[in-house]
Amino acid sequence: MTYLVTAATGNIGGAVLQALLERGERVRAVSRSGRDWPAGVEGVVGDLDDPDGLKDAAAGVRGVFLMSGYPSEASLLDALPSQARVVLLSSGSVPGGSRQNAVTRYHEESEQAVKASGRPWTMLQPNSFMTNALRWKPQLDAGDTVRLPFAGVPIALIDPADIGAVAAAALIDDRHAERSYPLSGPEALLPESQVAILAAGLARRLVFEPQSDDEARRQMQAQMPADYVDAFFAFFADATLDETTVWPTVEEVLGRPPGTFAAWARQNAHRF
Repeated sequence: MTYLVTAATGNIGGAVLQALLERGERVRAVSRSGRDWPAGVEGVVGDLDDPDGLKDAAAGVRGVFLMSGYPSEASLLDALPSQARVVLLSSGSVPGGSRQNAVTRYHEESEQAVKASGRPWTMLQPNSFMTNALRWKPQLDAGDTVRLPFAGVPIALIDPADIGAVAAAALIDDRHAERSYPLSGPEALLPESQVAILAAGLARRLVFEPQSDDEARRQMQAQMPADYVDAFFAFFADATLDETTVWPTVEEVLGRPPGTFAAWARQNAHRF
């Protein structure tokens, strides 16, 4: 049987692909351009922003890993075999979240579309990813100081590899159908602690500096739409999102604890 993995070159899609291959499964992998794939992977050139471009890729698959918020979502769901499993990468902001929040809204709309499709589903609702630390690289290239917003907010960051492993389990095993899984790492860390842990992983002396809300807002407005900036400030400055809670889900699904940020930092030191 074959599983369709969208965004297969991304942090999470790539982790799902790898986890499925490690389980001996065949994968149909979607990327925007052609590339060399490992044995067991059939490459499909397609774009999640193309509403009709992935319908053919859905033919005959046993399940699909899907990302929230893309125009291709509805047509892809319609094209799936009736019993194909859908694992959606959603957000921890959905349970109890407000539809006035732009980020929560698009994840919630995707969850509703998946449920309405009639296919067996599993929702993954993770905390912030450990790979978000890669966004610090320009600062690290420029010096040893890392300036970050929301300095007083601890987050139980999750390793994308754990999300990928849970997604693979949910695609393969019927026991995960009609379940919504909150996902976290093993400990909640303040930004200052995250920087200290990365410094140890890089064997480098780093200095953390808190970023003011005004500066953070200006920087974020240069990178994303204003309603998304408002959404993240609601999550972290106004505390409408809890990413501090450590959930047992990864261990319950995989039979092992989630990976630590320290381990992730050591394994990914070369990316900095």
